[in-house]
Amino acid sequence: MPNDITKTIIVKRSVPEVYHLWANFTNFPQFMENIKEVRLTGPKTSHWVMEGPAGTKFEWDAETTRMEENQRIAWNSKRDSRIITSGQVTFKSLSHNETEIALTMRYEPPAGKLGDAVAKLFAHPEARVEEDLRHFKEFAEER
Repeated sequence: MPNDITKTIIVKRSVPEVYHLWANFTNFPQFMENIKEVRLTGPKTSHWVMEGPAGTKFEWDAETTRMEENQRIAWNSKRDSRIITSGQVTFKSLSHNETEIALTMRYEPPAGKLGDAVAKLFAHPEARVEEDLRHFKEFAEER
């Protein structure tokens, strides 16, 4: 069963600064606790490595489907990936050099033992996303 999550946060940085930090996917291990590596594999593709419970490791390939400068980034996992995910993040300029980030994502846990491990990792998916967004805010504002 798919899980849909939508969260927003305000970052005290300009839209171009925030957008470029987010658009550089190799930054993600610096603010997402379970993401251990993101490797760019092509102009619109990347390979992701996530650490799960008890030393399990999950890997998948993603494709960036939209990259609208300073506005939106959208993605989905590649068809043959073991982790099925899609979503988008939008960036809205606010007053006083602030940016509102709105993240909407969907993921579908796989079946079997892998699905059980993913379910443990995402036991509270909304809390995990909120924490990752807070970490991104700290990451962006400290630069």
